[in-house]
Amino acid sequence: MPGRQGCMGEPLLDWDDLRFFLAIVRTGSLSAAARELRVTQSTVGRRLASLEAGLGARLLHRTPDGYVPTLAGEAILGQVERVEAEALAVERTVGGRDALLEGVVRVTTVETLASHVLAPAFCALQLGNPEIGIELLANVRHMSLAMREADIAVRLTRFEQHDLVARRIGTMAHGLYASPIYLERHGPPDFAAGCPGHRLVTGLDGAEVPQLANWLAEVAPRATASLRTDSPEAQLQATLGGQGMACLPRLRGDALPDGLRRLRPPVAQAVVEIWAAVHKDNRRIPRIRLVLDAVATAVRDLAGQLNPPEHQDARQPCA
Repeated sequence: MPGRQGCMGEPLLDWDDLRFFLAIVRTGSLSAAARELRVTQSTVGRRLASLEAGLGARLLHRTPDGYVPTLAGEAILGQVERVEAEALAVERTVGGRDALLEGVVRVTTVETLASHVLAPAFCALQLGNPEIGIELLANVRHMSLAMREADIAVRLTRFEQHDLVARRIGTMAHGLYASPIYLERHGPPDFAAGCPGHRLVTGLDGAEVPQLANWLAEVAPRATASLRTDSPEAQLQATLGGQGMACLPRLRGDALPDGLRRLRPPVAQAVVEIWAAVHKDNRRIPRIRLVLDAVATAVRDLAGQLNPPEHQDARQPCA
């Protein structure tokens, strides 16, 4: 795309080209940037070339580990990020005045809540509001509300950003589970000794909620990790298959009484808080408020399954 001409004939920078530059810096590759920006890889390469040609400087250098900024790229990176912040602020200001109950709302959350709490709730919501489209993102990576990667975030940890409006909407209990076949092979765990000789199915570093990782370390400090994954569903399936013991949401573990046994370590079950947040500039947009209310209602309606009493035995799966 040729740049626009200034009053003296010089090409003006195109914000879109700068946006492509930032995406490559943040992801490290043309293909990852293309996925983030929802364009083809060739488009990303072409826009980078356009930007570098317009500035007359090489901005990114390709290394075996991915693209890294050159000295020129490093020099402009802070300025480009400030341009991005101002452009997003303009979009949020305009978006905050959007009074239509229609359009797309992007919701980012963890896989368990996405599949078993929010997806059913959004089906019900859209029956009465067909003009609202929802993109449900079950992603390990925390997506930025400030950068408009998502409109609503639902997480199992408190939000720290000052430009967000956040509230606690519920709690979710976790327990220690193992399959009958695993217990037959390895015997019951000796919690007093720290579970020596036992195996664990855990999340990857950075993909786990710290509170849950700490709880598991307290319950089974001498057990060894046999499988690590960033997917809660993969963690559940591996536990069902006898790979090891795992800290799982009771919403899922209790719903499979034939496949999993909830073990009873001599400590209280792990309970994490469920938080929902929107950017402060978007909190009054009707479609976002409607979806946010649906999220909070869904969590509240399933409170008894998300955080059942510790003494309660296995239950039926949620509808």
